[in-house]
Amino acid sequence: MVNENIPEAPSVKTELKEEKLKFSINLQQNITPLPEIREKTNVDLRYPLILPYAYVHIYWDDIQGELIYNVEEPNLDDREKEILELIKNGIEELINLSFISVKEKESLIEYLEKNVGILLKEFGIKLEKNSYLKIMYYIYRDFIGMNKIEPLMNDYYIEDIECNGVKSPLYIVHRRFGNIKTNIIYEEFDELSNFVEKLAQKCGKYISYATPLLDGSLPDGTRVNATFTEDVTSKGPTFSLRKFTKEPWSPIKLMQMGTVSAEMLAYLWLLIENGSNLLVVGSTGSGKTTFLNVLASFISPQARIISIEDTREIHLVHENWLPSVARAGIGVVGAGGEKTGEITLFDLLRESFRQRPDYVIVGEIRGKEAYVLFQGMASGHSSLGTMHADDVATIIRRLETPPINLSPSLVETLDAVCLMTFAKVKDKETRKLRAIEEIISVDENGKAKINIPFSWDPRTNKFLFKKESNVLNEIVIKKGISREKLDEEFNLRSKLLLKLYQENIFDFNEVQKIIHAYYKTPERVLKRFNLR
Repeated sequence: MVNENIPEAPSVKTELKEEKLKFSINLQQNITPLPEIREKTNVDLRYPLILPYAYVHIYWDDIQGELIYNVEEPNLDDREKEILELIKNGIEELINLSFISVKEKESLIEYLEKNVGILLKEFGIKLEKNSYLKIMYYIYRDFIGMNKIEPLMNDYYIEDIECNGVKSPLYIVHRRFGNIKTNIIYEEFDELSNFVEKLAQKCGKYISYATPLLDGSLPDGTRVNATFTEDVTSKGPTFSLRKFTKEPWSPIKLMQMGTVSAEMLAYLWLLIENGSNLLVVGSTGSGKTTFLNVLASFISPQARIISIEDTREIHLVHENWLPSVARAGIGVVGAGGEKTGEITLFDLLRESFRQRPDYVIVGEIRGKEAYVLFQGMASGHSSLGTMHADDVATIIRRLETPPINLSPSLVETLDAVCLMTFAKVKDKETRKLRAIEEIISVDENGKAKINIPFSWDPRTNKFLFKKESNVLNEIVIKKGISREKLDEEFNLRSKLLLKLYQENIFDFNEVQKIIHAYYKTPERVLKRFNLR
């Protein structure tokens, strides 16, 4: 931390010291290993967020009876606060703020520091080094970073950041400890509304009293949902940020996390390779998008992929990939139910089938785009997607009722469903692939006949599987492959994935290279890992 015992600087106006006071921070995200602590009442951890300025102290508060996420930043005395406000006002007049959208943070820091130096000289302000560095930290935080929540954005362990309005403490969802209250509060309406406007600007979108809802993503992929007025949310502006890891998790990483087994992944790999249609379903935050990314990593390197999303969340290492994102319109809603310039998931999906995709990936299926997607499935375009649902029965109800209105025959084009869920194992919250359910048929009443080749047993925390598989039997018929050959391939891929896990190969890019190499020269890959 910065030394807080700062000597009082002279109040007279003098020029800035000639010595170079270079401001720098560690822009690499820190991943501090955390110890296993079973009892929350024993939690007392401190780790860096933005070195060397911002830290977090997570501890159990006996008075409040809960964990507290306490962000520690440099303290400013009254004089330093006055100088900071003076410099911030000067920067807003001096600098073209549109420049702040540039991605190279090092260049921005250098640019800001140069202008801070000009302002200090212009105002004739003399600062000790510690005071200067602390003030520069807050200039960086508020102009380049995300203001009060910039430290939270640098915590690897945070999944969600939630603000419920003015004078309400922010909450975060911690990978290790779940929901925790923070010491960050927006006390003033204007401060919070200005920050929500900044969020919209960084998302490349617009929010106002006329259009008070925001749904977008930041340049780093963080998903943003916000409201702007008290008419919509009674506590004033709100925001919710869903953070994603900078690098997608590999299939082997999910094995390490206990989310899925090698056999499950090998089975899904076979289905994807042979053009099956899959949905990943579950509740909010259950890991649907993460698992969809994992499934997409099993696609053949030569295949053409088109992905369609509301906000960009899918990340693939694939050359023949066309990512597309829906676009909001402007003005009032027209006769067709859309605004001027609006590009919906339905529009993108309809166009995608004219671009000869081998695989279509839809980030989240919610409305009429499902009809086009299932028509594509029926015509032989392999498709993957996610949907909010708890089980197959819920999926079918959503698909067969307005606004989607699918017929049972179209629903049957879906081959298998991956059910994601939250789970508590030995007092530790985790995510699990609860089951893989194959859809055999759907009758006129919407009742599905299913087969469950894989499931997770919560009592033993083990993944169970059986050899009977309707989808594998269909692959045998469609592809002319013997079931014995398919079973042999299943066993080889299970062993390969398990071998990667045993050799601690978790890196997404490295695992992806091995999967792609297996498509091209399987014998060489098997020999490399002593499986032949």
